[in-house]
Amino acid sequence: MKAVFISYNQALTDRVQTILDRESIRGYSKWETTYGRGSYGGDPHMGSHAWPAMNSSILAMVDDSLVEPLMAQLRNLDNETEHQGLRAFVWNVEGVM
Repeated sequence: MKAVFISYNQALTDRVQTILDRESIRGYSKWETTYGRGSYGGDPHMGSHAWPAMNSSILAMVDDSLVEPLMAQLRNLDNETEHQGLRAFVWNVEGVM
């Protein structure tokens, strides 16, 4: 089991949800509004007058076999919409109850 943290521009919400649905990923928590700034470029997403864009974030619990297909689809989405902002990170899950 892996934890996949996805942070993305709110403009991509429907497309990220479609990817999760397509991959049958049901176990997740979502934060509607998160703020941030990319590591390499792009505008900050702060929900302010100066930087009005905002992010949403998802923490999904994913079976090991589904991680790479999920990450591939997220990579494709990011490549198609590189100015919007999308990042995903994978962590090992030590236990589940």
